[in-house]
Amino acid sequence: MSAFAIYPSLKDKTVLVTGGGSGIGAEIVKAFAAQGAKTGFLDFNVDASESLAGETDGVVDFEICDLRDIHALREGVASLKSRLGPASVLVNNAARDDRHDWRDVTVEYWDERQATNIRHMFFAIQATAPDMIANGGGSIINMGSNSWWEAGGDFPAYATAKSAVHGLTRTMARDLGDHRIRVNTVVPGWVMTERQKSLWVTPESIERHRDRQCLPDLVKPVYLARMVLFLASDDAAMCTASNYMVEAGSI
Repeated sequence: MSAFAIYPSLKDKTVLVTGGGSGIGAEIVKAFAAQGAKTGFLDFNVDASESLAGETDGVVDFEICDLRDIHALREGVASLKSRLGPASVLVNNAARDDRHDWRDVTVEYWDERQATNIRHMFFAIQATAPDMIANGGGSIINMGSNSWWEAGGDFPAYATAKSAVHGLTRTMARDLGDHRIRVNTVVPGWVMTERQKSLWVTPESIERHRDRQCLPDLVKPVYLARMVLFLASDDAAMCTASNYMVEAGSI
């Protein structure tokens, strides 16, 4: 196991992670908790959320919330604020890369995919940024994807939403920069979460993917969490409006 960095500036900061119950989000939650941050997350999976809270000995807090419901999102943010204090860090992580054939996409499905993968990011920012302004600064980290950079197929609604993350990051970095709020995008490659391994990983797909990477090792969730920690910390004080790739040099 690598000897990862400790960021003193994260201790006792209040952190909010969307989609924090499993996968990359859970790794981010655990990483912040290990830094001594007051960490809360929103997720719609009750079993996964309770399991993660138990795994961290109750150090982290959570609210069950369907982020497609903006009213529920706002209530979840408010509930965590009442227990943990106002957030200094927001990690917009929640997303689902369900495969779909472009021929089968309906208007309803398209709208649901945007609600799942991009809309809640803006409204989470809207719900947390006023407290960051009052506190004199903060860090917002939006999780993107390199799938559209690679011209990946089989999920046009997802790829469209993920490409929009970069526009959201850039415009909000401008709007919030005067308040010393930094907004960045972390761009994962193909990350070996349990969901990916159970649904789409095969020996053939892994070998094809390795051929596209500069590095031979597969990307694990922990490496996304480490980049998020850096961007949340004071070490990244002059980093904003940018993309931070964690994809092993995938082309």
